[in-house]
Amino acid sequence: MKVDWLIVGAGFTGAVLAERIASQMGQKVLVVERRNHIGGNAYDYYNEHGVLVHKYGPHIFHTNSKKVWDYLSQFTEWRPYYHRVLASVEGKLVPVPFNLNSLYALFPPKYAERLEEKLICTYGFGVKVPILKMKEAKDEELRFLADYIYKNIFYGYTIKQWELTPEELDPSVTGRVPVYISRDDRYFQDTYQAMPKQGYTAMFGRILSHKNIKVLLNTDYREIVREIRFNRMIYTGPIDVYFDYMHGSLPYRSLRFEFLTFDREWQQEVGTLNYPNEYDFTRTTELKHLTGQRLPWTTLIVEYPQAYQPENINFEPYYPIPREENRLRYSLYEKEAAKLGGSVLFAGRLADYKYYNMDQAVARALKLFEEIAHG
Repeated sequence: MKVDWLIVGAGFTGAVLAERIASQMGQKVLVVERRNHIGGNAYDYYNEHGVLVHKYGPHIFHTNSKKVWDYLSQFTEWRPYYHRVLASVEGKLVPVPFNLNSLYALFPPKYAERLEEKLICTYGFGVKVPILKMKEAKDEELRFLADYIYKNIFYGYTIKQWELTPEELDPSVTGRVPVYISRDDRYFQDTYQAMPKQGYTAMFGRILSHKNIKVLLNTDYREIVREIRFNRMIYTGPIDVYFDYMHGSLPYRSLRFEFLTFDREWQQEVGTLNYPNEYDFTRTTELKHLTGQRLPWTTLIVEYPQAYQPENINFEPYYPIPREENRLRYSLYEKEAAKLGGSVLFAGRLADYKYYNMDQAVARALKLFEEIAHG
């Protein structure tokens, strides 16, 4: 087979680049995917109960980028959806990110009012404050509040998720779920928040449906790379795997999912419940909140973080571990990639060794396409 491009991976990065190259440049693309489905970690399917299930954990789409939104809107209708998360703290369920409503749910009204005044006076209203920054507050009561939030919201969850303390991780990790000085209970505040109306897999099917694109599933690209004639490659898998771990393996965190179906319409009041301090799992997500399905039964995903084992095919590399030593190791692989002179392009969460939200993966792919098209 002869194609212009071989693209390894059928997740967001690979699929978007395949579609752009096929439709805008008129070139032929072969997408090779080691799994038995398209869509990467956003893959969804209907289980035996008819519930649309996210196989690799909940994926909630949100973006501030009109460019990304408009691009994906070519391939799906949307169901508006605002995600809400409650965390179990001292036997109560309180909004996360921690906000002014959380404050009043946990503290006596007069004390909560005093803390609210201090928060607004110190940081302003509508401001998101990283917890490690709040722990350095000059005011004694704000430091008490920060320590309380740190202990009850951040510390236990972070230990379970990463097997590291918040201080041992890059500040971007704790910065992802700041203290929000607001009464907005939505988990995200992005301009565009919605779910693909027919699901992610249906959207990916449309993205990859161009006549210039062929998709090969259940295939490790190394099995067929010598049999395919192609001009250039885009690789979206783990960059250390591509280079046969020549500088050592890049560490990841993985997840194990348990799917529970209940013979009742609803099991929990919001999309996700976080358990920072109890149990081995971190959170449960009720999928019907996300999908909007109406069924007399419901399915939950329970998430158990675990260490990633590259040699075990049942383990997926979900989260690059953001620490300085890992960045340094990745930079060695980056230098190896540069030696290839552009014959192989690396992009995506695993190839860039960087955690991307879905919209960030799409934006990365669209930017890379512009460089290809104008290069």
